[in-house]
Amino acid sequence: MQGPAPIYSIADEHGARAEAATWSRFTAPRDSAEFFAAWLALLCGRVERARAALLLVSDDEGQGTFAFAAAWPDPQRDLQYLGAAAQRVLSERSGVVTPADGARVESGAHVGYPVEVSGQLRGVVVLDIAAGSATELQWILRQIHWAAAWLVDFFRQRLLATREAELQRVATLNELMATALQHHQSQPAALAIANDLASRLRCDRVSIGFERAGRIVPAAISHTASFDEKSDLVRTLTDAMEEVLDLGVAVAWPSPAEDELGTIAHADAARRLQVQALLSAPLTANGATFGVLTLERNAGPPFDAAEQRLVRAIGVMLGPVWAVQRENERGFIARAREGGRSALQATFGPGHPGLKLLLTLGLAVTLALTFVRTEYRVSARTVIEGSVQAAAVAPFDGYIAQALVSAGDTVKKGQPLALLDDRDLKLERARWSAERQQLQRKYQVAMASADRATMGVLAAQINQTEAQLALAEEKLARSMIVAPFDGLVVAGDLRHMIGTPVEQGKLLFEVAPKDGFRVIVQVDDRDIARIATGQTGTLVLSSLPEQSLPIVVGTVTPVATQHDGRNVFRVEAQLTGGDAARLRPGMEGIGKVEVGERSLLWIWTHRFVDWLKLTIWDWTP
Repeated sequence: MQGPAPIYSIADEHGARAEAATWSRFTAPRDSAEFFAAWLALLCGRVERARAALLLVSDDEGQGTFAFAAAWPDPQRDLQYLGAAAQRVLSERSGVVTPADGARVESGAHVGYPVEVSGQLRGVVVLDIAAGSATELQWILRQIHWAAAWLVDFFRQRLLATREAELQRVATLNELMATALQHHQSQPAALAIANDLASRLRCDRVSIGFERAGRIVPAAISHTASFDEKSDLVRTLTDAMEEVLDLGVAVAWPSPAEDELGTIAHADAARRLQVQALLSAPLTANGATFGVLTLERNAGPPFDAAEQRLVRAIGVMLGPVWAVQRENERGFIARAREGGRSALQATFGPGHPGLKLLLTLGLAVTLALTFVRTEYRVSARTVIEGSVQAAAVAPFDGYIAQALVSAGDTVKKGQPLALLDDRDLKLERARWSAERQQLQRKYQVAMASADRATMGVLAAQINQTEAQLALAEEKLARSMIVAPFDGLVVAGDLRHMIGTPVEQGKLLFEVAPKDGFRVIVQVDDRDIARIATGQTGTLVLSSLPEQSLPIVVGTVTPVATQHDGRNVFRVEAQLTGGDAARLRPGMEGIGKVEVGERSLLWIWTHRFVDWLKLTIWDWTP
């Protein structure tokens, strides 16, 4: 059998220079296309039987669209015949080997392998392999698997750069928000933001205006303590801002779009102000535009897409801040007087008969609810679990050969669940067996010559070899994953993982008995003080809504855990009746535990009252 090709397989000087150039492009690429081409060339250089190769890469962050990235040996060569193998890899998301001529893989094959990053399929590599043995194809798949780590690292670095840029944008927004919140009035806050933005975005001038009676009134201009609202500069800026106020969207000039009808005022303002770039974004609050933010650059460059996104986000984030500040500037007394007058007029004044009727009905309902008492039940999400759950894990690093059961199947004790690939283990056993026989013959020769020192060394080596052989035998015996007892497979489905690697200790299946159940009630920490051992309740499962199962509280765990953003306590309960034959581990539902009688008003309002008490206690000095 032909072994793996050495890393430096080019003998002549010209080939060595070519390989060195490829490594140079790989380690220091100018762009992603050069990196992909160099990576594919190096991979095919290690696979002597490779005749052609194709690399497809996702061009939309792993959302399903793949484009040509590199080809080998000639980028201009037509490699459409490798498309079928690439399509199969995309659909199966696993390595594939297909015969090149439709007959046997030994006469030529197309080998495809996926490149996944954090569960997303980011690339596909397909190699056209010349005739050879099936063992060599297995070696080629491993070479591709090892080489794919470089692509995974490349994609992760690119994703990290994108996330760092996004984090930088968020940090900038947070800093601007903090700057705006340092001031209690809108005009000083607007001036501080204008000065900050002029420095951050390398702008010659930043202007902020607020709407008043349907028109924009400039409130702040960067690095300007005061300005004349009737000057040509202010009137020109006002015209550009009112264009954004009318459109309700951000406007950039020069506009990247061919249709510039929506930027007429900005184009005119750029001509009058003699600037190379203008960008205006609306300030919004409660879905309405009440102000405009305008940035200018005298000598360019135009505002790029990242800067436009940042400015639009500033308008969305700071808009509510300035809206609140402008509302607060009206004065508390005036706002309270206006609100109180409106409420009293609606309640006791003429008109509004519907409101008066609703208030009367509300008062009557409140009094009735105060005196009506009923059983109060604490409601919580519940899960049915087996009384015992056993895990079947991978005993060693290997590959999935067969998946014999899946979640939901009923199994017997000792029934095979899955089979790991044992071909490497058989080869290892044969190797250690042969080595043991060789050492035993050497030991016999040493014993015949009465060489005690050599006999001692050989005896130790024989013991070591027998230990390795016993380890290989043990792994072979454990390559078949079996059920620990009679029960139901509640987790695990390896049918789509045939041929994929698994590491030692990886959870493959969970098995639970079919006749022993316990009910886990996830009680919110606000209600746990009312739960006690021995209380009764009712359980209704999502899969059996027509059946109510009686339960009794058994054990209350005194430690809280996080679940769906809430603190919950694990309370174990037992079923005291009902048809348990239809239950299965993993079923979920709603359980209600009876904790005593309360008034309807208390039942419906106690959570708010508890929150109010806690808030008052938190704010009390």
